[in-house]
Amino acid sequence: MKIIVDADACPRVVLQICIRVARDFALPVWTVASFNHNIESDHHVVVGNASQEADIRVMNLAQAGDVAVTQDWGLAAMLLGKGLKCLSPNGQEFSETTIEFLLEEREEKAKFRRGGGRTKGPKKRMPENDRQFEVSLLKILKLL
Repeated sequence: MKIIVDADACPRVVLQICIRVARDFALPVWTVASFNHNIESDHHVVVGNASQEADIRVMNLAQAGDVAVTQDWGLAAMLLGKGLKCLSPNGQEFSETTIEFLLEEREEKAKFRRGGGRTKGPKKRMPENDRQFEVSLLKILKLL
């Protein structure tokens, strides 16, 4: 088992939490990011900055039983299909039932924006998000 982090848009504090928690469980942490990012990790994979390049590499690294950290709902859906546990950097655990709703919501918002509408961006990251992420990661690792 390993933890795979889609590190292109992952907050540094989340990566640090992953590395610290993984050390306690004797698990490797694999990070994948484009060459535009400076990531320090024992197992770091650098990819180009073409669309979906990091996602494809994450999918190729992923095996059933691994844990993935991503905020990309489409990638999370594919990883769930491969038998991974998936977390957002805010600590939300994706599941087969919740991912369908999220993908439908994403499509509806995209349709609204294409029609000229405006949607809100993500909320500012707070320390509570870091705590929630660590709690969720520990919960998953203790159950496996």
